[in-house]
Amino acid sequence: MTATADLLSPDNYIIEPIIGNKLIIYQLMTRLFGNKNTTNQYYGSIEENGVGKFNDITDVALAEIKKLGATHVWFTGILEHATMTDFTAYGIKPDYAGVVKGRAGSPYAVKDYYDVSPDLAVSVPNRMAEFEALLARTHTQHLKAIIDFIPNHVARTYQSDACPPGTEDFGALDNVALSFDPQNNFYYLPGQKLVAPPDYKPLGERETVAASVPFEEYPAKVTGNDVFSATPSINDWFETIKLNYGVDIQNNRAPYFEPTPSTWRKMRDILLFWTRKGVDGFRCDMAEMVPVEFWAWVIPQVKAINPEIIFIAEIYNSQQYHNYIHTGKFDFLYDKVGLYDSLRWLMEGHGNTADITKCWKEETYGISSHMLRFLENHDEQRIASPQFADNPWTAVPAMTVAATLSTGPVMIYFGQEVGEPGKGAEGFQGDDGRTSIFDYWGVPEHQKWMNNGRFDGGQLSAEQINLRSFYQQLLQLTQTQEALQIGQFYQMHPLVNGHAHHSKIYAYIRHTVQQRLLIVVNFDLYHTLDITIPVAAAEKQLLFGQSLALNLTDLLLFSPDSGVKCLTDNAHTIISLHLPPLSAYIFTSSPTKI
Repeated sequence: MTATADLLSPDNYIIEPIIGNKLIIYQLMTRLFGNKNTTNQYYGSIEENGVGKFNDITDVALAEIKKLGATHVWFTGILEHATMTDFTAYGIKPDYAGVVKGRAGSPYAVKDYYDVSPDLAVSVPNRMAEFEALLARTHTQHLKAIIDFIPNHVARTYQSDACPPGTEDFGALDNVALSFDPQNNFYYLPGQKLVAPPDYKPLGERETVAASVPFEEYPAKVTGNDVFSATPSINDWFETIKLNYGVDIQNNRAPYFEPTPSTWRKMRDILLFWTRKGVDGFRCDMAEMVPVEFWAWVIPQVKAINPEIIFIAEIYNSQQYHNYIHTGKFDFLYDKVGLYDSLRWLMEGHGNTADITKCWKEETYGISSHMLRFLENHDEQRIASPQFADNPWTAVPAMTVAATLSTGPVMIYFGQEVGEPGKGAEGFQGDDGRTSIFDYWGVPEHQKWMNNGRFDGGQLSAEQINLRSFYQQLLQLTQTQEALQIGQFYQMHPLVNGHAHHSKIYAYIRHTVQQRLLIVVNFDLYHTLDITIPVAAAEKQLLFGQSLALNLTDLLLFSPDSGVKCLTDNAHTIISLHLPPLSAYIFTSSPTKI
């Protein structure tokens, strides 16, 4: 804060320690990103629908991702996982279709933590070398690489054949006569045989190698979503089995963390394996389903190898946010149940911008810089889908807020920047507004930008070019403007027709000693709103600095001219703005070079 802090309302600002340069994460589904095939056959095989490879993510592709504003790329679906595709010719055991979701399989049903998916390699025997080459290309483009770490569960058919010599596999020494033992890697249902969901018929009459593979799990193991049943339903994570971290989750007894559970040690070794390969970060799947004590134990050990590596927790319980940051040592957490849900509600034409205030004031106060903000990822519906907003332009005010509310990281999902709607029934998920993570598929609007591997947007419409331009302008600003990188936050209170807090308007200042920015957005889908922002004496100094300059210039340069006016006398300043529907502005109070 500045010397005016004592005069400013404490209800309106956040003072937080600065973590460092703002991260911009570009998430891509590796299997889909480089796929040029446009067949998109329902439940199509790898031969019918095609698959993207490591080698498809070229220097040109990475350079364009960097140009978009990204600092990190999250390569989703790298680890070898269960699949219906036949790789037996390469010594890879087939999986049983009844416990594989989709034709390609879920990337979160890991089959070997020490290997990468054969789907992604041009030469299957050389798949790890092809991944290492992708890592090298990523670093050459001055980007950092994030991969998934899936600590809560593994595939039913987990068995590592790529682990370092002497590595003990999961479950190898388990006492399967016990439902729980602190040193077991899995939870068991003694005396019961697993029955795959009878209502799950992945391919109907179509045959695959996986459909004929004999499979028996005895005794049955507990599902990844903690279901203690030998007959899990199609709505369960039936394709996965839960890992045991020394917690008797069925009986809710005190945890057994001494001696160190076997699963802890095995998971640490996996993290160290990938860290030594040059991975720059881990997005930790369902991190809150793993005890925070494990993270507090393992993260410092990994950071002893690479102090700059980052850990991102997928977490949905806001009551545990502070615990997983301060005790668990995570760098960043998903802000899904707070800001994402609030922004989505506004984008769909509902909601109230007061919910944004609630997010930073109540749910993430003091840790806002640790929160990863986003509007899309592989779990969520596409903005342009009928199941969400049906209009990619609703992202303009929402993405501006997500990217500029704090110094914390922001993420976009490949195809979001060109309005990919996630249409079509790909297979297991059906037509649900998401881009499938379970099946082979081409992503049509993204493919237009990819343009047969040129990655130049050559097939995009003029509207898509403009949409991508918005994302690029916004994300580049977060990388070039000091106030967005390391500035503090102060909320303003616009008036519409003299009434405070219109439900579709949000405004705030991001500031450092050197720079002051005013961000104003209009979430209204249809109406132009004329607003005024009263600026008290202390706020005037915060916004305009010692010079008290009254000129405001829009840096985002995307929304129509706001007709900004500043009226002032010795005591008061009134900022007057004309805000079209779905508009966003980032004003500087003095000329700033982008």
